[in-house]
Amino acid sequence: MSSLLKGEALALVRGGRLLFEGLDVKLDPGDALHVAGANGSGKSSLIRLAAGLLKPTFGRIERADAALADESLALDRELPLGQALAFWRGPRLAEAMAAFALDGLAHVPVRLLSTGQAKRAVLARVMASGAPLWLLDEPLNGLDRNGIEELDAAIAAHRGSGGAVLAASHLPLGGEWRRLELNG
Repeated sequence: MSSLLKGEALALVRGGRLLFEGLDVKLDPGDALHVAGANGSGKSSLIRLAAGLLKPTFGRIERADAALADESLALDRELPLGQALAFWRGPRLAEAMAAFALDGLAHVPVRLLSTGQAKRAVLARVMASGAPLWLLDEPLNGLDRNGIEELDAAIAAHRGSGGAVLAASHLPLGGEWRRLELNG
């Protein structure tokens, strides 16, 4: 598969409600797709579908190895941050911690991180994974200006090295993005 994500004629029903149908999604190396729309339009559900956490009601989807950043921290809250991130055995852990200014927090228990620090840790986990496809659900939530700049730089570097990003966000994202508006 040369595409990192390919969904054809996708339809998804959740809670008895049709969120979208006839949706085609394709991400090749270097691509970035910003999924936008009102609350309840299916943005997060599309991210979960791409991650394999949901199955399409109709259509089919294929993807390369992916890393997901959503509302779930997916880190042991009692461990120091460096040790909690090391659990994921990402090939780029040191680089990811530096990219998101987390080096000085490696000894701090995850439960003591601020909202923004925790979001940076989640994004560092995704970057450290080495996965070619990043799935980001509301990646700007909790980030300050520096965190947003760090994320923009990480995404640009990821795309420049042949990775792709699918992001759902209510807010504008930095850099060049194709846009998909869901109407739910």
